[in-house]
Amino acid sequence: MEARLAGEFSSIHGLSVNEMFLLMQLEHAPLQRLPRVELAKRLNTSASTVTRMATPMEKLGLVSRQSDARDARLAFVVLTEAGATRVAEARATFAKQAAYVFRDRWDNEEIEQLSALLGRLVAGTPGDLT
Repeated sequence: MEARLAGEFSSIHGLSVNEMFLLMQLEHAPLQRLPRVELAKRLNTSASTVTRMATPMEKLGLVSRQSDARDARLAFVVLTEAGATRVAEARATFAKQAAYVFRDRWDNEEIEQLSALLGRLVAGTPGDLT
């Protein structure tokens, strides 16, 4: 079921679930940006993997790169307006998918609460959530 839902998500939004987790981390970060190394820690991956994930998203205009004015070695990944829009659209998809999976157990209000809480969990918890 997880693979089907991930495939459906990818076909709708053109991004993997892990790429969407990256965007969600940025959405909740101060100034909607994080150093590559910090983003890697939050996603429980390497900085080079973050670069590989971010490069195609940069070409799509979902993120941008920004250098630190004081330290040229420090590179930030920044959420763009288009990226923020994609995250908002993805939340709606997550809610629909949760409704499909849980509709026999919980009512719509409970499902919406679960979706919001899981979004906060993903955005605020470092580590591999996949």
